[in-house]
Amino acid sequence: MANTYTQLYVQIIFSPRGRQNLIHNRIKNDIYKYIVGIIKKKNQKPMIINGMPDHVHIFLGFSPDIAISDLVRDIKSNSTNFINDNKLIQGKFSWQKGFGAFTYSKSQVPMVVRYIKNQEEHHRRKTFKEEYLELLEKFGVDYKKQYLFEWYE
Repeated sequence: MANTYTQLYVQIIFSPRGRQNLIHNRIKNDIYKYIVGIIKKKNQKPMIINGMPDHVHIFLGFSPDIAISDLVRDIKSNSTNFINDNKLIQGKFSWQKGFGAFTYSKSQVPMVVRYIKNQEEHHRRKTFKEEYLELLEKFGVDYKKQYLFEWYE
């Protein structure tokens, strides 16, 4: 009997609603661990998660038994509940609508892991907006400015 074999690597990027700086060092590890649990529960392979207070990068080995949009929906929904139920921030937390998803080859995995691991260093030189628009251009994504994340300079 034939089986399905895949090797897919995806970087997912999203932000808190209003691009607020809410994911601070004192809570980010708890949030990231929870997100890793969601990813594993969905039979995906988390490779690295990191970001800045105003956005998150997730890199994973992706199994196509779930749509990426469904996976991101579950990550956002469940982590929102986790953050609010545990009162990790003041007020009500939610993620901004939308996300970016970019695929990579196996040979690019170490480079992407390094890039995500070094987010703090990377963002000393480049804003999140610059980073995200650069990724969209690099991957040839046709986008409309009015449907991008809310940008606050």
